[in-house]
Formats: sequence, C-alpha cells, structure tokens
Amino acid sequence: MSTQRLRNEDYPDYSSTDVSPEESPSEGLNNFSSSGSYQRFGETSSTTWFQTLIHLLKGNIGTGLLGLPLAVKNAGILMGPLSLLVIGIVAVHCMGILVKCAHHFCRRLNKPFVDYGDTVMYGLESSPSSWLRNHAHWGRHTVDFFLIVTQLGFCCVYFVFLADNFKQVIEAANGTTNNCNNNETVILTPTMDSRLYMLTFLPFLVLLVFVRNLRVLSIFSLLANISMLVSLVMIYQFIVQRIPNPSRLPLVASWKTYPLFFGTAIFAFEGIGMVLPLENKMKDPRKFPVILYVGMAIITALYISLGCLGYLQFGADIQGSITLNLPNCWLYQSVKLLYSIGIFFTYALQFYVPAEIIIPFFVARVPEHWGLVVDLFVRTMLVCLTWSLAVTDLRITIRPIKEGPRAEFRCPLTRSTSAPPPRPPDRKTSIC
Repeated sequence: MSTQRLRNEDYPDYSSTDVSPEESPSEGLNNFSSSGSYQRFGETSSTTWFQTLIHLLKGNIGTGLLGLPLAVKNAGILMGPLSLLVIGIVAVHCMGILVKCAHHFCRRLNKPFVDYGDTVMYGLESSPSSWLRNHAHWGRHTVDFFLIVTQLGFCCVYFVFLADNFKQVIEAANGTTNNCNNNETVILTPTMDSRLYMLTFLPFLVLLVFVRNLRVLSIFSLLANISMLVSLVMIYQFIVQRIPNPSRLPLVASWKTYPLFFGTAIFAFEGIGMVLPLENKMKDPRKFPVILYVGMAIITALYISLGCLGYLQFGADIQGSITLNLPNCWLYQSVKLLYSIGIFFTYALQFYVPAEIIIPFFVARVPEHWGLVVDLFVRTMLVCLTWSLAVTDLRITIRPIKEGPRAEFRCPLTRSTSAPPPRPPDRKTSIC
C-alpha cells in the first residue's frame, strides 16, 4: 500500500513546532540531484500510460452519465452544455494543480510519491500561518475522511444501480419484444426484492475487490470500458435519429431547477478521487499530465454530447436515466445489461481509494504473517458496509408503495416515481 510504504520511510516531522517548514527544502534537496530522480522506471507493479488512461476514463464514466440529459433540461439547452464545459475546465484545472503540488513535494522531500493526505499536510506545513502548520495533520485526516465517504458512496450507488437494472430487465422479459420501432408499456412480472439482487451481487464484488493490483485491475477496466462503449454507441445510434425541432426548448431554464443540474453534473465528474492513486502507480509519472488532459477532454466531450443530444431527442419527456426513454425491445434492454457490467467492474476501481487509506491502518497493527488475512478481511467488511448502506437507503427511499397487486416503480438514478397515467383496474407500468 502506498500510504503504508510512505509512512514507513524516514522523513522529518514538520508538524512539530520545533521545526519550521522553511527548513525543509534544504534537507529535502540535499539528497536530490535532479528532477529526473522522480521517475519510477522498472517497477513490476506499475502501470503503463495506456493502462492509466483506461483507468481514468473508467473512473469518470459511471452512473451519473445517464442522468446528464435530464441535467441539461434543468439548466437549458444553451446554459446546460456551457455549464458542463465550465465545470469540466474547472475540474481539470484543479486536478492539474493537485498533480503539480504532489510533484513539488516529491522533489522537495525526495520521495517517490505522495498521496492526497500527504499533499494536503505538506501544503499546510508550508503555510505562513503558524496555526495551520501546527494543525497540518488534521488536513490529512479531513481529506482522507471525505475521500472515504465519497468513494464508498459511489460504491453504494453501484449496488443499487446493479440490482435495479437487473431486476427491471428480468421483470420485463415476458413483455420485451424484438420490435424497436415503438416504446410500448408492459406489465412487469414480479420477482424477488431488489435487496435480494444486491445480496446476489455481494459475493462476486467481494471476490472482485480481492484484486489489489492496479495493473491487474486495468484488465477489468478495459472490459468495463468496452461494454460501456458498446452500450453508449447503441444509445447514440438511437438519439441521433430524427431529432425534433429544438426551437421550443428553453435556452436557459428556471433558476429553481439549476441546483438539480449542478448536483447531477458534479456527481458525473466522479473520478477526481482516482487522480493521485493513478499517478502514483505510473512507471513514468511525467506523462500523467498529458494523459489527464487528454482523458478529461474525452470525458467532457462525452458528457456534453450525450446530455445535449438526449435532451434534443426527448425534450420535456426526458427522464431521470436516458435508458428509461429507449424502446422496450431486447436490443435496447441489452444496453442496461452492458452498462451494468461496466459498473460492476468499476466498483473495484472506486473501492481502491478508500482501501488504500483504511487497510494499512489495520495491517500495520498485526504481525506480518497475518497481514494478508487482515487485508482481505477488511476488504470484505468494507464491501459488506457498502451493501448494508445501499440496502438501508433502498428501504428508506425506494421502498415500493403498494397499490393492489402491483407497485409503483422508482427509477434508480433520481429516486423519482415513474408511473404512467392510471388505467384502472389493471394499470400498466413503464419500465426503465
């Protein structure tokens, strides 16, 4: 673990009041010959530039992408893409600053890499404020806490997404046809509860997170990217056909709905927690800034294009996930399955960040021969934690409201109720 290796190395404790941060450059640079010593060539567990790019793309393309057409609706057909572009530029700029700060402290302290917590702590230690220098360690703890909450939160969303999408496809299987020319409503065939679907995925996700090497995870990331690329191509293939006249769409939506856009857009840019872990594992970290800018340019272009085209195609009828608007045929039902496969493999990538923070804390407190056992046990407990939180959230916000023999269906991304006009006594329910 990078955090464990870093903490095991000897370096001056600049959080102490006895040593000022101004003394650190000379100590750090005495043994530092040139900027080239920052390279990490030859590590067997390091990733190539292509593997890093695959991880970066996969870490940012998740469930939030499917909700961007609705986000554009909440902002307006002009304000939406412009806001996405600004958010993308700000995100890339902040990621670039983060990487530059990490490189600076690596050179300054002659270290091979630093993590998020170290970057914040060293930055605070270099502050002119004595209070910040004395409390620099709280910066590390704060950043680590929010990284854990954010990344495990993504993992919880993935549990819900997987369970809901497989449940929808299975329940609608009897009414799904090969005719993709229209989007007919069907009667859902009740199956087991969504929580049981989550329980079914639990052991497979536990086995997946046992893969601890980013180089090996790149294979799963590549599979996830392929499956999600195929599903996105199918979505694009549908939404670019016969786009209606957009003249009736508002250029700028009401300011009351703009916060909804902002929340969805920020959720979509979910890969910032992976930036330093990916950079730290590269063979040649000097190439990472180029990979970062190229990868984020691709991601921002994808976000803007899907959000705009989805809203242009479906207009005011766009729903919480663009898959809800696709025809009820096997071709487009397979989009859900392919995207779910991609999300399944993405779980391990998002899980990597909190694992790097939490697991070394426990492994360092047991004998070395128990290290692997404790590592795997903590990983299992963390996956079970995300499963339990997802189940709890499902019971609170997605619990079906019974209406006779059938129930309303709530969409996975927005938690909003999706139900067609009432048709008593036998009501049909639209599917995602």
